[in-house]
Amino acid sequence: MIDRRAALGLMAGASLAGCGRNDGITRLSFWAMGNEATHAPQILPAFEAANPGIKVVVQPLPWTAAHQKLLTAYAGASLPDVSQIGNTWVAELAAIGALSPTPAFADDLLQDQFPAVLETNRIGGRAMATPWYVDTRLIYLRTDLLARAGFDAMPVTWAEWKRAMHAVKRVAGDGNFAILLPVNEFEQLLTFGLQGDQPLLRDEDTRGNFSSESFRAALAFYKSLFDEGLAPLASAAQISNVWTEFARGYFSFYFSGPWTIGDMKSRLPAEIQPHWTTAGVPGTTGPGASAPGGSSLAVFRSSPHQDAAWKLVRYLSDPAVQARFNVITGDLPARPSAWAAPKVASDPYVTAFNGQLARARAVPKVPEWERIVTEMQIVAERMVRGEFTVQQAGAEIDRRADRLLEKRRWMIEQGRAA
Repeated sequence: MIDRRAALGLMAGASLAGCGRNDGITRLSFWAMGNEATHAPQILPAFEAANPGIKVVVQPLPWTAAHQKLLTAYAGASLPDVSQIGNTWVAELAAIGALSPTPAFADDLLQDQFPAVLETNRIGGRAMATPWYVDTRLIYLRTDLLARAGFDAMPVTWAEWKRAMHAVKRVAGDGNFAILLPVNEFEQLLTFGLQGDQPLLRDEDTRGNFSSESFRAALAFYKSLFDEGLAPLASAAQISNVWTEFARGYFSFYFSGPWTIGDMKSRLPAEIQPHWTTAGVPGTTGPGASAPGGSSLAVFRSSPHQDAAWKLVRYLSDPAVQARFNVITGDLPARPSAWAAPKVASDPYVTAFNGQLARARAVPKVPEWERIVTEMQIVAERMVRGEFTVQQAGAEIDRRADRLLEKRRWMIEQGRAA
């Protein structure tokens, strides 16, 4: 008989032999998140068939843990070869030197892209990640209630939209509102802030610019929607079921991204299905901008398989593959040419996203950005609850942003001194 110690030795030896086997196969580790991790294996067999020397091993991660997992893996020198990353993470991962910039032989991947999405991934003039799928926020609306209020289409300016919201609230009845703006979500206020012509950060992105005239206008518009009873003063957690409330007319306008299309189709009752659609965000004087979102594909500097990793990125970026992935997942393709594929082009709810992405504006590319917008929304909630005026709120957001950007200012000053 083999004793326990000998058995453990045999098992360890077998494990080491397996890890160190040299069978001519390059095994690429690919980290993916959420819905994409679930469905990516469906599109990988064609890649492996075309590249018989490469095997892709997908490791699924939950979105809630993915950011921290990547930072921990960087610190522990255990990053994968390729990973899906949120576009807002690119600046942070580039700052710590984790990303492999797009090489010259893959420059064609930077063609046929939505400009604002690609710009989000450019750090120091170099593309540090390749857009995989895109999203942005726009408006979901009840067309029947809008028509009853006397409007045959979604307004395109703030002034006309507010007039429509007052009319919709009247026809929706007592106890109902026009729009849902959860006070714990920053995306809606950020979208309003992008309508101005002044940047959100100033002085080489080292200080907040939330006291600017254009952002104060966004704060004032946002605050007015609560002050005038058009939006309920509530957090997302206080809305028990978004679909039920949208169906019963508790609100008629709803900010969200493309993932909500499937939810609307599956969760709204049959009698409401003909009476909703998607529309672009209104701006101050015409159709408005929004922030580009989605995920990108990152190749890490630490990967010993750079050529194979970029082959995988090239395959996943192919317009035909992205169009197929849209059918499987509902993700919007990053390559505009893929939107011409019949099953993408035939979805009427997707059309508005194409136009909205064409008007998207990149947000500041600083590692501190997610913390800044979190602080922005904390202040905005206090403003709509009456603790700050619009001017005071802008100044307070600037103060908090300046504190978060203190290290960035120091680093730039040191660089100048050197």
